[in-house]
Amino acid sequence: MPADTPHLHLLAKAPLAGQAKTRLTPLLGAEGAANAHAELVHHCVANACRALPAGHITLWTALNHTHPLFGELHEQFGVMLAPQPEGNLGDRIRHALNSACGPAMVMGSDCPSITSDLITTCAQQLSTHDVVMLPAEDGGYGLIGTHRDYPGLFELIPWGSDRVLSATRQRIEALGLHASYPATVWDVDRPQDWQRWQAIKSSV
Repeated sequence: MPADTPHLHLLAKAPLAGQAKTRLTPLLGAEGAANAHAELVHHCVANACRALPAGHITLWTALNHTHPLFGELHEQFGVMLAPQPEGNLGDRIRHALNSACGPAMVMGSDCPSITSDLITTCAQQLSTHDVVMLPAEDGGYGLIGTHRDYPGLFELIPWGSDRVLSATRQRIEALGLHASYPATVWDVDRPQDWQRWQAIKSSV
């Protein structure tokens, strides 16, 4: 791999019933929603490992760092595991990006529209841009990558709202950074998102 190959950081909760993908509960039940989350995390890790060597991928765990799913993913794919720190989403993204020297990208584990090809594209774009980002249909983003620490990208952002993307893009412009937005993606949060994902799987 090229010397400037970025490290990819994946953020994932343990698939605990009642604590993971709770907005899918009306459709799938608490246990079914947790199982759906586990499927999404597995799919995310598999896609990541098609794009980058496992040694360039860290899965950052939450809720239960010793959950069997994480151990299975480590054994199957060889990705590294690390516990997510305390703090809001911005704190955790920034911590992951700065956990090692060199370019890095962070993505969630519930965004099956981020294919291995798209991860490769983002890695390539990061070699010629300060920031790479995949805007999400819900007003957030599915992936962000940087070369070095830009604290302003993650401060006072309305996490969990539909204004995350617009606020972050304003920060990018204010900081004078050169950014790439290769594609718009979508994640699985609501029952209709899960049904969309199931329809795509059944068509391939």
